[in-house]
Amino acid sequence: MSEVRRTAVKTLQKILENKVFYSDMREEITDISEKDAAFLNMLILTALRHLVYIRKIIKKFSPKKIAQKHIYVEYAVILAICEILYLRTPEYATINSYVEIIKKKTNKFLGGFANAVLRKVSTNKEALINEDKGEFFPEEFFKILKQDYDTKTIRKIETIAAKEPPLDITVKNGPETWAEELNGALLINGSIRLNSKTDIAKLKGYDNGSWWVQDFAASLAVQIMDELKGKKVLDICAAPGGKSAQLINAGAETTCLDISEQRLETLKENLARLGLKAQNIIRADGLEYLKNFKDEKFDAILLDAPCSATGTMRRHPEIVHIKNTEDITRQSEIQKEFLKHVENALKSGGILVYCTCSINKMEGEEQIKKFLEENKNFKLVSVKEKETNLCHDDTIRTMPFYLEELGGMDSFFIAKLQKVG
Repeated sequence: MSEVRRTAVKTLQKILENKVFYSDMREEITDISEKDAAFLNMLILTALRHLVYIRKIIKKFSPKKIAQKHIYVEYAVILAICEILYLRTPEYATINSYVEIIKKKTNKFLGGFANAVLRKVSTNKEALINEDKGEFFPEEFFKILKQDYDTKTIRKIETIAAKEPPLDITVKNGPETWAEELNGALLINGSIRLNSKTDIAKLKGYDNGSWWVQDFAASLAVQIMDELKGKKVLDICAAPGGKSAQLINAGAETTCLDISEQRLETLKENLARLGLKAQNIIRADGLEYLKNFKDEKFDAILLDAPCSATGTMRRHPEIVHIKNTEDITRQSEIQKEFLKHVENALKSGGILVYCTCSINKMEGEEQIKKFLEENKNFKLVSVKEKETNLCHDDTIRTMPFYLEELGGMDSFFIAKLQKVG
């Protein structure tokens, strides 16, 4: 157990200091058992969801601030407190394990410091649990949301986003039948919602490729497109392939494009399991591809634009700790460039679906408003008829607290445009 805890401390430190996604870190952790990997996953995600409150606890019980050169100690103490309060692992063994990890990494004095803090936490455990108000957003992330939403809405987002999300799947066909087979809830768009603790690889239909994991909100982008059978469609930023699978399953001749070779390998593996075949799979910088496009133009383009990913905070709780306002501004500039050059690859009369998994309007509503003001050869196509309950001014904006009674959803912005020039 000490080894997996040591790995957890190192992982948490890298996530928060290097501002990287935990999902990317997980791919690097290959030397632990399946059981330890499951514990590591639960520990890291739980710690990230409670990090704001845990840091307040450390400040309360620590006689002085931990020096930056010994910040490793803070990460170890965070995880120890997480175990004591939220995972309910045996306290004595947990404290001893982390104290030893700290001593080996630093010195006995810091080990003693950690021991004193953790003993106080253990003594006051029930009171600390009862005092937890469910704080999830640090000050910087609250500042990001404040640009677009009032405090009441932000607190509503925070309440649902801090909880472990359920698992949604998209099926190739027969959603009603599969909802019954898998004992899941059939959602309004045909997605099926399962318990988050489900081991997907052991579910019926996984091995023969009957379905794939895809959040409810993410599936909407393809669903608002017109008849796809036989149409040439470009999926930009396609990996890991959920939307590509939808396009191919609907009969589109799909070109999947992504800059990451590793992510494209995952896309290929996913499509192979599903028994779906793309027309083309291209590794390229999407922006350069559009700028230099000279081939036959596409009937439709799905631009799942690079974004801050703030809308996926339910599934990726590290986001609220590693993103800032500068990230939003930087990503919006990249999106603007994609939109500027996307017409090079789209036929006249063709459909462009623009989407981002961002909760920030700078990357969604405001981006498209500015684009349409500056590009008269595109018009907005209303999607009200298809997704009435999720529409805002003819586009789609999902929020984490939509379907709250069933566990919420990711926050997506989706707009459907037509090239008229």
